Amino acid sequence: MDQPHQRRKRYSGSHPKHFDEKYKELNPQEYSQTAQKVIQKGSTPAGTHRPICVQEILDFFDIHEGQRGLDVTLGYGGHTVEMLQRLNHSGHLVALDVDPIEMPKTIERIHALGYDDKDVSFFNINFSMVSSLVESEKKYDFILADLGVSSMQIDNPARGFTFKAEGPLDLRMNPEKGIPAKYRLKDMSEDEIKGMLVDNADEPYADKIASGIIKHYRSGGKINTTTELKDVITASLQSLPYNTRSDEIKKACQRTFQAIRIDVNHEYEALYQFLDSLPSNLNPGGKVAILTFHSGEDRLVKKSFQQYFREGLYELVAPEPLRASMEEQSSNPRSKSAKLRWAIKK
Repeated sequence: MDQPHQRRKRYSGSHPKHFDEKYKELNPQEYSQTAQKVIQKGSTPAGTHRPICVQEILDFFDIHEGQRGLDVTLGYGGHTVEMLQRLNHSGHLVALDVDPIEMPKTIERIHALGYDDKDVSFFNINFSMVSSLVESEKKYDFILADLGVSSMQIDNPARGFTFKAEGPLDLRMNPEKGIPAKYRLKDMSEDEIKGMLVDNADEPYADKIASGIIKHYRSGGKINTTTELKDVITASLQSLPYNTRSDEIKKACQRTFQAIRIDVNHEYEALYQFLDSLPSNLNPGGKVAILTFHSGEDRLVKKSFQQYFREGLYELVAPEPLRASMEEQSSNPRSKSAKLRWAIKK
């Protein structure tokens, strides 16, 4: 029996405001003109992601046909597709992602472009486990890691990554594993929350925010949603000067959500393991490029590259990080904080 026709969700006003109402942006293949209009305005269409520093990465890798590559953060697949085009149905690319919700959608898009199992293999695992895929005779000529959270994860309120819309305070990259942020936060002491905010986000108002969260809990309050956490942060920072308060609260919310996301997903621990395994996973002359989006990640990558360079495992490392071009920063504001570091195996 045929299913009854389901009418799309209606929205008030001339433009959809909520994520699930943006049916044209969520289907860019069918509504390409709408997607292009959003991009031209300097935004990213809902449910999609725009890869950052693509040309800089491709220039560094200088991919040749027949090479073997690894993309440890598949995401929406933008970087992956560009690398597959350079391989031109020769060699092989391995792609990893920890997100079981977005990964099947990306695999379907890549297969629709004409790439099959001979071209690319997919694994739903964290990049900390990359060594489990490596055999002695199957190392890599190039490895890419983009440590940013994909736009389709940030934009979807149901994932709990953004304070700009109501959603469950979750923040897990893999919602099938680990502890949601709302439970993790409630189990932490004031000192632990403060330390997390400082270590994971260099939060200048860590004292005020940590104190505000604990006071909220002690008064019987709950923090189960993204907007509830935003409200607690806002209340905690009311003593800031009026003329800068709104902007400072917005930045504090961004940093706090970042800090909690890093904690919930054990991101630093995973990055440590990944960085430690890199030299043994690269062929001689193999190249690694890593995109970071905040100072904590960048420090870890820089220190690891420099350490292995001093030990003679890397032949060359980036003296300074590359940044997105001014043109890219203008057209895609999410690229402004990106730093690209690279290393070449000896």
